[in-house]
Amino acid sequence: MSKTILITGASSGIGKATAIHFQQKGWTVIATMRSPEKDTELSKLENVHLEKLDVLDLQSIENAIQNGIQKFGKIDALVNNAGYGAYGPLETFPRENIIKQFNTNVIGLMDVTKAIIPHFRQNKDGVIVNISSIGGQMTFALGSLYHGTKFAVEGISESLHYEMKEIGVKVKIVEPGFIATDFGGRSFDFQAGDVTEYQPIIGALMKQWQNPDNTVSQPSLVAEVIFNAVTDGTNQLRYRSGEDANYLLDTRKKMTDTEFFEMMNKQLER
Repeated sequence: MSKTILITGASSGIGKATAIHFQQKGWTVIATMRSPEKDTELSKLENVHLEKLDVLDLQSIENAIQNGIQKFGKIDALVNNAGYGAYGPLETFPRENIIKQFNTNVIGLMDVTKAIIPHFRQNKDGVIVNISSIGGQMTFALGSLYHGTKFAVEGISESLHYEMKEIGVKVKIVEPGFIATDFGGRSFDFQAGDVTEYQPIIGALMKQWQNPDNTVSQPSLVAEVIFNAVTDGTNQLRYRSGEDANYLLDTRKKMTDTEFFEMMNKQLER
């Protein structure tokens, strides 16, 4: 009997690649997204079941999980992937954008997790994978909102792994580096604003992002790491994805704050 995984944010990028990877490995996949009616690919795959789930809508979370349990009997793993990035000077962000960033990346993740825990506790089994980022361990300029949410995901996950151990559930964090997704498209909220003082650093950061020398990994690489996290049977908490993730996180650990900030600031020199 195949195992079943529920994935949030499966319409594109890492979530979609993960759904395809698990399906290819023989898993049953509950691929959730805000607009499943727009899907043109996953619904055609055998053993992939689409469900409507918006992490900002509690009823849709409950419905998706209960529909999955009713259809397949048991959900063995959850991947909290839904999220997006908000970047720009804090001063320029409307308050509603700030709230939406934290509601989506943090509160939504906690709501989905909280909704599935009773099922995992009943079975004394399950794996929770929370998609963080290298941005959950280190920061880039203009990312106070995004990094704030990913640092929160790291803390939530690390603490959660203690109490989940009591009910036989494993908690994992996956930390991708730069990934070729639409993070810079519809999954991106950039507020440049019109405050003159911030424009030089905004320009420098945009130039850095457009630098083709950046190491960019495909979503399929992250999907492989997620599969390993779900199936390796260990209590390992953190998993990196991408050569740049290894380099940047190792560098951050080796350096003092002052040394690391100097290195990052040099990259933003105009």
